[in-house]
Amino acid sequence: MQGMITLRETLARFHREGVLYERKPNAWVLCTSCGHRCRIPPGRDGICKVRSNQNGVLMVPWGYAAGVALDPIEKKPFFHALPGSTALSFGMLGCDYHCAYCQNWITSQALRDPAALAGIEQVSAEEIVAMAIANHAPVITSTYNEPLITSEWAVEIFRIAKQRGLRCSYVSNGNGTPEVLEYLRPHIDFFKIDLKSSRQGNYRELGGRLETVLETIGALHTMGIWVEVVTLIVPGFNDSDRELHEIAAFLASVSADIPWHVTAFHDDYRMADRGATPAATLRRAAAIGRGEGLRFVYAGNLPGMTGDLEHTRCPQCSTLLIERRGFRIVQNHLQRGACPTCGSVIPGVWS
Repeated sequence: MQGMITLRETLARFHREGVLYERKPNAWVLCTSCGHRCRIPPGRDGICKVRSNQNGVLMVPWGYAAGVALDPIEKKPFFHALPGSTALSFGMLGCDYHCAYCQNWITSQALRDPAALAGIEQVSAEEIVAMAIANHAPVITSTYNEPLITSEWAVEIFRIAKQRGLRCSYVSNGNGTPEVLEYLRPHIDFFKIDLKSSRQGNYRELGGRLETVLETIGALHTMGIWVEVVTLIVPGFNDSDRELHEIAAFLASVSADIPWHVTAFHDDYRMADRGATPAATLRRAAAIGRGEGLRFVYAGNLPGMTGDLEHTRCPQCSTLLIERRGFRIVQNHLQRGACPTCGSVIPGVWS
């Protein structure tokens, strides 16, 4: 417990008044950064544990990073956004969910779990952008923890990044609000969302609400922000044919052009009893997605084990456009975002 107290004391130095909130009577506040819409009394935190009410003012994380790294953009994963480019990824601490299988639990659960011994380093927004430029990374991505709950800090970075000609993106659980999406809209280019299940019961177990995520996906598409969706296929949790059909049918109802990534689970954090997702399950999920009308379905986390499901093919003539192995681009035959064989325009952000 002492470690958690020390971390809280440290984080108290890296706060500023937030933007995404409303003042309420008796010094309460309503936080609008995520779908929980926490009503927070003075002296208390929201569900995320990192947005807190101090005397009627909502204080939010600012001026630090719990992780900064250079990644292939395919690792996010974005397959239809600047393929082969490098993304500078940064993250903070905290999450509004508590997924038992979280693969970033060291940062996301740092305020809940004494075993999550994440550290932080003071950094300025200018320094993060400078790192991206120095490393020829055309994209900056807020990830590792849930970026919606640290949106004010992300926007501070993104404002500078956009001035320098960089693209900006989120890797998120999609538990958004209309307020946070409008706040992000001028500053963000691509948005990856984890659609974890089609069942509210499963979402309740993770600490979320299905309908909110579905609304976020639809809203981002309507706004014209490029969206890619990932479903981590967890054996015994969300891998039934019926559930996969429901997820794919929803995405197709928003747009058949939304890329759907079905990825393989491995035992992690507090879910160590399921075993890894077989490649056959990913192939089955991909077939279901295509059967529901999705034009771009990809299988991830099992390089070389899922046939051509890592590649992008033209949905009109089946020409191989982008060949991948894992996070590596082997060949890219796109010509100005179009198929070189039939000329069909391929949806995405290619330049």
